[in-house]
Amino acid sequence: MKKTLIIVNAALAVAVVILFVLVLGRKATTEEKPENAEIEKEAGSIVYINTDSLLLNYAFAQHLSEQLMGQEESSRTDFNERARTFQSEMVEFNRKVQNNSFLSLERAQNEERRLRQREAELQELNARLSNDLVEEQGRISQQLRDTITGFLKEYCMDKPYSIVLSNTMGDNILYSTEGLDITSVVVEKLNARYASSQKK
Repeated sequence: MKKTLIIVNAALAVAVVILFVLVLGRKATTEEKPENAEIEKEAGSIVYINTDSLLLNYAFAQHLSEQLMGQEESSRTDFNERARTFQSEMVEFNRKVQNNSFLSLERAQNEERRLRQREAELQELNARLSNDLVEEQGRISQQLRDTITGFLKEYCMDKPYSIVLSNTMGDNILYSTEGLDITSVVVEKLNARYASSQKK
């Protein structure tokens, strides 16, 4: 009986020691990670970037956007100035026609042809400027995409991410667990990279 009691007590003591080691070991691993540290993902995990937020906060995207807006403003100003000049010429032509100020019918017809040619040129200019802006916007979008994807290839080399999704206005991702949105980290690193490139 005494031997059985000693064996049971020894087994209980070993069980308590094992339990103590397991609990302390688990507590130590949870305490090692700070609360706001990026969650470690298993190999093959999927993360995402909120593209709208990235483009709003990425300095290079802001620079390109301002550049495009400047070009658009310049084009609009140029076109509006030409349109005003044409409008003035049309008003003057109509005034002369009403007052019979042309020396001959042929001169009036020549002036009308010239004004119609100018109107056609203005329409072509408007179409060309609009097309140029669309092409520039496409070029800027491609440049941003290349910059971001190039950065992500480099950034993800030492991360266990298999896929980085783009989430625009909540279109693609309806739910994700906390820690899968890496937008702020990517924006911070992209801005640091852009700032250092501007110093050179």
